[in-house]
Amino acid sequence: MLEAKVEQHFVDCASARGGEVRKLTYIGRKGAPDRLLVLPYGRVFFIELKRPGGEAEPHQLREHTRLRRIGADVRVLDTLEAVDAFFNEVAP
Repeated sequence: MLEAKVEQHFVDCASARGGEVRKLTYIGRKGAPDRLLVLPYGRVFFIELKRPGGEAEPHQLREHTRLRRIGADVRVLDTLEAVDAFFNEVAP
């Protein structure tokens, strides 16, 4: 399965729950999480999407650590089931 399929499932699930998804890129810096998710009531998440079994690269992990250090919720999702479990947790 390709990462694109996991990503599309994520976007579909977010939309079904009234969320907004934005693609992230940094100018002049590497490691931005793939997506910014904003759910109703101001819940915000940074999401790294991977193909099944895929892992974040070292520069991505450093950025995740920076964001978590200041209180951001950063998740790495690599399967359709992981996407479903995430949404069942945060927006049942």
